[in-house]
Amino acid sequence: MMVVLTGASGSGKTTLCQRVVAALKARGRDVAGVLTLPRCANGRAAKIGMEVEDARTGERFALAERAAVGAGTANLGWKFDAAGLARGVQILCAATPCDVLIVDELGPLELLRNEGWMVALDVLRAENYRAALVVVRPSLLENFRARLESDMQVLTITPINREGLFKPIVEMLEARTSAHPYE
Repeated sequence: MMVVLTGASGSGKTTLCQRVVAALKARGRDVAGVLTLPRCANGRAAKIGMEVEDARTGERFALAERAAVGAGTANLGWKFDAAGLARGVQILCAATPCDVLIVDELGPLELLRNEGWMVALDVLRAENYRAALVVVRPSLLENFRARLESDMQVLTITPINREGLFKPIVEMLEARTSAHPYE
């Protein structure tokens, strides 16, 4: 079972993923994968960087720094750290088997440039987990569906519904982890 969380930038996708990870871990579930966390300057809302967090261990590593468009990786406005990308690949490769696989997020680097955490698609296809929570931007959702060709439930997060999505997502993922062996 795969839940795909999609929504506009700043809608709370990563924050919701963090809450889901904490809740499932508190319930004794083996949660593994990656979270992409923003790094902001002086508590401001504008992201100046990103870190990758190992969902299983909580370890964090530098992932990217804001760059002028044209100066960053793939004209995406970010300069990605090769070591951080490599660490994310290692985390994803070692994530399964697990109860819940987290992939936050598959973005333009992966789905438009075939770079970054492409291994996540192979890990998802292998289905050596009981449930998965994957973050994909709305503009990349059809690209993701075409690449994975898997049964998935897509949920769109907005600032209005984000609080209401937490409990149903935890319940869906937990129900799958307690009732089904690895497939």
